[in-house]
Formats: sequence, structure tokens, C-alpha cells
Amino acid sequence: MTATAKTTAPKAAPPAAAVAADAHWAATQERLRARTRPTAKLVICDDVEARKDLEVARYALRRVESEAADRPDDQAVKDAVTAAKTDVEQAQATFDEASIVLRFQALPRLEFEALKKEHPATEQQAEDDLEYNVETLGPELISRSSLDGMPVEAAREYLDTWSEAEAAELFNTAWGVQQETRMDLGKG
Repeated sequence: MTATAKTTAPKAAPPAAAVAADAHWAATQERLRARTRPTAKLVICDDVEARKDLEVARYALRRVESEAADRPDDQAVKDAVTAAKTDVEQAQATFDEASIVLRFQALPRLEFEALKKEHPATEQQAEDDLEYNVETLGPELISRSSLDGMPVEAAREYLDTWSEAEAAELFNTAWGVQQETRMDLGKG
């Protein structure tokens, strides 16, 4: 072998007995393997009254809870907090009944990277410093990350026909879940 030739020996797996002896790592590894990818929800409620009633109920609860903090021994205020919580629960139930919930899950990283490569920016988009063609990527990403089985054609229809803000919110929910992190570096 010459001095310039390099060999890379495959990294040997640690002995099974050593791994088995390290119960902490085995437990940590099991937990890491059991993790699920991040998920996100987009809640759509076209019922203006249900949305308004929920906001009013939440505001009233915050207000009476603030009062209760100042008067912890006042039974009338405690009763008002209980009543306000009931109002929020009822308003939330009405809101939930009127709402459509779309659920999205992050794609495996390599699948997401491949999807982005399948939709390169057009020349004009590249001149605008965009890396992907959002027009073609959007429906595919929404469909693939949908936990509700949304077809690509439906995603395209919604992106084309909903208001600009709502279409952006749909895309941003599917995109945002791909960027979500559930880690904390901590202080060691």
C-alpha cells in the first residue's frame, strides 16, 4: 500500500453485550425510535357568530380570573369563574361543531428534500431568489403531508379559489410542520 492510498474500514458495531449493559442508552434509543413526526392542525370556521362567541367567552373568563386573583376569598367571584369556564366550554363546543379541521404531518426528511427537488424554481422565480416553484410544490406538499387524505387536485383547487390569505395559511400550515422542531439545546 502506498502512502497516498486511503482505506476506510467499516465502523464496527459495538459488542451486543456492551450495548445490552448500557440500559440508559438502550432506553434512550427505544424512545428515539418511537418518536412520531410533528403534526399541525388548520382549523377553519366559517361561522362568524361561533368565532365571536368563543372570543367573548374567553375574554370574560380572563377578566373574571384576573378579578379572582385579586380577591381569592370572594365566593361570588369564584362562582363567576366557574360560570365563565362553563361558558367557554359551551362556546368551544359550538365552535368545534362548526369547524373543519385539517391535519398535517411532517414528511420524512429525505422525502421532503426529494419533493422540493421535483419542483425547482422557474427562471423568473430563481431571479427572485426562490429555490422552489411554490405553485407546483404547494398542492403536492399539502396532499402528501395531509393526514386526512387530501388529494392533490383538491389542494390545487383550494389554493386557486380560496382568498389569498386563506390559501397562504393552508400552504403555510403544510410547510410549517416540515420546519417544526421539538428540541431544546438546554444548558447541559
